[in-house]
Amino acid sequence: MPIRKLGHFSVRTPHLEESMRFYVEILGLHIGYRPPLHFPGYWLYQGGDEADFGVVHLIGTGGGGSGLADYLGERKETGHGTGALDHLAFLADDIDEFRERLDSNGIAYQQRNVPGLDLRQLFFADPSGITIEMNFSGAQGV
Repeated sequence: MPIRKLGHFSVRTPHLEESMRFYVEILGLHIGYRPPLHFPGYWLYQGGDEADFGVVHLIGTGGGGSGLADYLGERKETGHGTGALDHLAFLADDIDEFRERLDSNGIAYQQRNVPGLDLRQLFFADPSGITIEMNFSGAQGV
């Protein structure tokens, strides 16, 4: 059975509220339905369709209790960075508007042009130090 598509990615973070605001205000996702799990978190969605169970699952690690460990298992928490995962990438439109959004929120970023492709990229970090890559058609902005 071949993979149909990536379902979501989850971020374990001690910075749950800050991370939620980042993914909502900076990346433009929205909070949607999340089952009544026994640990803190948010399920974040793109667009109006919640049929695919969200794009990003944020998991709060600072709440104590055993709900998270019981559900997902014990994990050595570093609380910062991507570990073996290098970065997460999204496709987006309007690089100029996105650079303005990052600038107005004081988020440092690096811009790259992909050799041989008509693709521009912005790289920056979320509140937990996870590198985010935004990809824009090269015809949009410089």
